[in-house]
Amino acid sequence: MKNAIVGLGEILWDVFPQGKVLGGAPANFAYHVSQFGLNGYAVSAIGKDELGAEIKQVLKEKKLKTLISEVDFPTGTVQVTLSGDGVPQYEICEGVAWDNIPFTDALKHLAQQTKAVCFGSLAQRNVVSHSTIKSFLDEVPKDSMKIFDINLRQHFYSRELIEESLNQCTMLKINEEEIAILTEMFGLSARTESIVVKHLIQHFQIETVVLTKGTDGSYVITLDETSYLHTPKVKVVDTVGAGDAFTGAFVASLLLGKNIREAHQKAVDISAFVCTQRGAMPEYVR
Repeated sequence: MKNAIVGLGEILWDVFPQGKVLGGAPANFAYHVSQFGLNGYAVSAIGKDELGAEIKQVLKEKKLKTLISEVDFPTGTVQVTLSGDGVPQYEICEGVAWDNIPFTDALKHLAQQTKAVCFGSLAQRNVVSHSTIKSFLDEVPKDSMKIFDINLRQHFYSRELIEESLNQCTMLKINEEEIAILTEMFGLSARTESIVVKHLIQHFQIETVVLTKGTDGSYVITLDETSYLHTPKVKVVDTVGAGDAFTGAFVASLLLGKNIREAHQKAVDISAFVCTQRGAMPEYVR
């Protein structure tokens, strides 16, 4: 468990018209970190059902380390439909296993061995998993990287939850739709995106903000540095998991000693590749 890089939150099946694939942003993050040879862990909960057993089998086949509890709720599913250009729309089932991740002794021990943890807002929609995520963040070493991949979905967030998570993170990962929501939420509608990002950095004492804008490129912004890169043109199969791949590759590259610009380039390259594949966890050559 030493130097664990943890994706903490939802794990589920993304159900497409043509079949289901394993998903959930934190699990995707942990998978992509592990592709860089780091000690990635997916932390979540599954049901005592066939779908849960299938998740365990798939993660075993992908050789991803896990700390996944079995609970008395059904394994999570999301109905996914794709637009003509491959952009996903989600219908997320409620009252599922990942809403009820328990904070166990094993999870506490993992937190104390964690070098970086990625969490989002979606898995905090239920009081049980919200409490577990908060407890985990309280236990990680003070110098650990805490990545808030905001991941706003449907109505499963509030200003109170967002502010709490922004106060807990050292890095914010956000996309263009989400920054528009935060701009309105915090009464910053007359400001440009760059000014909004600087406001978030200063107000919440965040070290790094990663802003992805789809085909319009991406930014990595700190108080002292801004990196912008274009999005490569690729043949898109679907974009599910591309943002998670970006986050995983960026964080892994930083942890492996790359500077912000180098890590940003690697994240762009990996994210673009994932867009050419079906599902969020393809194998790839770095």
